[in-house]
Amino acid sequence: MLRAAWKSLLARKVRLLMSTFAIVLGVAFVAGSYVFTDTLSRSFTEVFAASAGDVVVRPAGATGDDGNPTTRSLPADLVDRLADVDGAARVDGNVTTFGVFVVGTDGKLVGAQGAPGLGGNYTGAPAGHGVAGLHITAGSAPNGPGEVAIDEATAERAGYVLGDRVHLVTSSDRAVLHPRLVGIVQYGERGSTNGATFTLFDTATAQQLFLDGRDRFHDIWVTAADGVSQQELRDEVAAVLPSGVEAVTGDVASDEMASDLLEAISFISTFLLVFAGIALLVGSFLIVNTFSILVAQRSKELALLRALGASRGQVSRSVLFEAFMLGVAGASIGLGLGLLLAMGIRSLFATFGLDMSGTDLVFAPRTVLVSYAVGVLVTMVAAYLPARRSARIAPVAALRDDVAMPESALRRRTVLGAGLGVVGAVLGGTGLYADVAEPAWWIGGGALLLLLGTAAAAPVLSRPVLHAAAAAYHRVFGSVGRLAGQNTLRNPRRTAATASALMIGLTLVTTMSVLGASAKASVDKAIEQNFVGDLVVSNAIGVPFSPSVADRVEGVDGVASVARLRHGVGQYDGHGQGITGVDPAALSRVVDLSLVEGDLDRVHTGTILVSQSLAEDDHIAVGDRIDYGMPVGMRHYEVVGIFEDNPVLGYPLVTTLDTLRKAGFEPADALLLVGAEPGVDVSALRDRVEQQTAELPTVTVKDQAEFADEQRAPIDQLLVLVYALLGLALVIAVLGIVNTLALSVVERTREVGLLRAIGLGRRQLRAVFRLEAVSIAVVGTLLGVALGVVFGVALVDALRSEGLEVLVVPGVQLAGFVLASAAVGVLAAVLPARRAARLDVLRAIATE
Repeated sequence: MLRAAWKSLLARKVRLLMSTFAIVLGVAFVAGSYVFTDTLSRSFTEVFAASAGDVVVRPAGATGDDGNPTTRSLPADLVDRLADVDGAARVDGNVTTFGVFVVGTDGKLVGAQGAPGLGGNYTGAPAGHGVAGLHITAGSAPNGPGEVAIDEATAERAGYVLGDRVHLVTSSDRAVLHPRLVGIVQYGERGSTNGATFTLFDTATAQQLFLDGRDRFHDIWVTAADGVSQQELRDEVAAVLPSGVEAVTGDVASDEMASDLLEAISFISTFLLVFAGIALLVGSFLIVNTFSILVAQRSKELALLRALGASRGQVSRSVLFEAFMLGVAGASIGLGLGLLLAMGIRSLFATFGLDMSGTDLVFAPRTVLVSYAVGVLVTMVAAYLPARRSARIAPVAALRDDVAMPESALRRRTVLGAGLGVVGAVLGGTGLYADVAEPAWWIGGGALLLLLGTAAAAPVLSRPVLHAAAAAYHRVFGSVGRLAGQNTLRNPRRTAATASALMIGLTLVTTMSVLGASAKASVDKAIEQNFVGDLVVSNAIGVPFSPSVADRVEGVDGVASVARLRHGVGQYDGHGQGITGVDPAALSRVVDLSLVEGDLDRVHTGTILVSQSLAEDDHIAVGDRIDYGMPVGMRHYEVVGIFEDNPVLGYPLVTTLDTLRKAGFEPADALLLVGAEPGVDVSALRDRVEQQTAELPTVTVKDQAEFADEQRAPIDQLLVLVYALLGLALVIAVLGIVNTLALSVVERTREVGLLRAIGLGRRQLRAVFRLEAVSIAVVGTLLGVALGVVFGVALVDALRSEGLEVLVVPGVQLAGFVLASAAVGVLAAVLPARRAARLDVLRAIATE
């Protein structure tokens, strides 16, 4: 039986390899995601190992909940006090800030798309365990306000050499600097910074720029003497620290930094694994269909094996053996493709500033084990039902000429599909509308069951479409159309199974289309209704910019008002929650801020405004006090107003600029909303504002339409990425159509020969197969579009409180999906139809 299974596998290797493509893609996503995330983890672990000394002394709340440093700092005299601690070899005070970016000689920012721009003072202190920190490799350390050192990767990318004037942009009061480059530094042992840029001044200059000239530090590194462990030194240091100051080992500090960042970008792995699951789910339909057809075609062969003494278990295991080898082959190819995928993702992230070229790809044993387990398991599970069906072939069937595999009862499939659909709808509705833990799992599980239920009931659901297509074919194409229509109706289970693979891909594409169109329309409506200003000044790379920019803009001729918006993230009700700082008087001139309760005049330092949705969810009323964790500690703010949800503000909590400053947040602006004086030409005003920001490539000036475009841009980028990945699922579905038709040609060889013998031409025969493929594609598309619209409408309704106020079903786009699917059907039928047309008539008739 093993020898027979091998021969069967080799005899059908081309057909089976087409099915393998689905496994290859699914395993490639799994392997690629693990390789990339493991590489990412090692890369940041190495980088952050050089980011902390043996012991790090810092203020409690030194880092906000958004990961950015705050205004909390330490007195400089603490350095001298710590120098006397037993076990301390040296003590260095550090000034560190985000938002210092290098502008290259070509006028473009260096490494600003996603990677941080770090600034501070140069000390030459070693990192923990004697690892090299930032150290000079060329030139000298900076000395005085006119000198700077930058890391070697940044210097190379920017085109600067020692002695050049460096163009810097900062988020401090001095927005633009032009110091002379006197030193090149290397970061750590290998010099890898993962795309981040380092700009270093002498200590006095750094304190002047980033600490308002105060003799203080953001944190202090204590280096351990020989033979002293980090924990021992940490205990000695902690014993002499004042209240409000904490000491942690360098290992803990670096692990915190790496963990926070890796958690923030963990969506990458989740994103890839979701698409791996989609590819494998779509591929399982292809594998089920392929093995079902192959078992049906080999029914006589399998019956003969039974007649020769093979047991049911042996026949079933022979089919499963073929599936096992198919899974192994697919997983092996998928592993190799996964490595290429990980390399591609690493290169893609490098274009956004996250450059990991200095870290080798990590190929862990876990990746191999999981990839093979997934590839083999999915293939074996998908082939299980066809294998069981093969064992039911009676030995006497070998004596008959009209052997055919029995079709599953349509009534049973319909009942199963309806049951799965009901359970899926309940689970999905619970996740969308009920207050449950982990709603994403409820929604995902419900959507999966709805998809599987629709696939199970597809033979019945597709009948009206197939009957309509058959009637249309007969009317338009005559006898050729009638043949095509009858062929699709002859085996509705197979037709529906092939269409189901396409249905899954189109369901997800349609859902994202509805969500994307609704999100963009909601953004347009929100900006049109809420933003009554004329211009928006923002940072092109999504980080705060210098408050001096607003000072410049306020002095521009024709500007009536400038509203500053500053953002922070603190702790509210046990989780991170953003807050916006504004000047209420300036804001009211450019934003239509409608209060449901309260009075805008009551907003002052120590008070807060709450959005209507948050107030309803948490039962907050005017006069209540809410607890909010700021960098300086827990604060209690009086609620003086409740406002209608306004996406222009960004967050559901709003307070004053002074409140944020006193709470420890950096005084840097996220947005400037500019109002023009009556009668001023906005286009001319924009030109004058842009002149004030000409030296700041990080800052952009936009009118209302461009601001709306900017808010829509992330949605479009996400949709492009999702469509590209879902396109792979559609490719698998198209291969399913090709595979089904190709196997159908083999199965209908005698029928094709008889049709040719009675006068059906080759062109007519090719038309029959094309029309069959179009029917399959259209059935899958219609089912997918219908489900996708249902999913999309439900999600938009559930997310209405999150700002999706406008429901848009992109009818033209969905109609395009149907037409494109019909074209895909035509293309999928090209090779099978050509093969059928080339069959020798006499040999085809003689085929058994």
